[in-house]
Amino acid sequence: MAEQSQGDIGILVLLAYQGFVRELHEDMARRGFDDLGRSDGVVMRMVARQPLTVSELAARLEVTKQGAAQIVSDMERRGYVRRTPDPDDARARRVALTERGGAVIESARRFHRAYERRLARAHGADDVAVLRRVLETMAGTSGGGLERDLRGLYL
Repeated sequence: MAEQSQGDIGILVLLAYQGFVRELHEDMARRGFDDLGRSDGVVMRMVARQPLTVSELAARLEVTKQGAAQIVSDMERRGYVRRTPDPDDARARRVALTERGGAVIESARRFHRAYERRLARAHGADDVAVLRRVLETMAGTSGGGLERDLRGLYL
């Protein structure tokens, strides 16, 4: 069987992802966020929607409460999240974004939009739309649920 001259699609997807992440981290570092951890983005996306208890976060991440508490403590130390009293349960505390955490989310979203615009300029909006549909199909996320699926990449 003759070997193809093209790279395997899985390798190309992996290399594209690594290049994207490298550019994202470089951009975030230029903006003063050079201390981001591997799971920070997923956690920030989860608590940006609504503050969560450590137990709720642990369940969504599918890690132990102790593991989630360690992630939160580290992010809290770096100033990305804070724990606030839960208005419904005096024993519980909710994890919420700080102003710095919100700035990370907004910076990352700006990067994502700019990256996609750059792809559209280079390859055309129609090709980028096709790429998006292909990636959604490959990822099995065309209906949402991205945070649930992302946790395995970062934890």
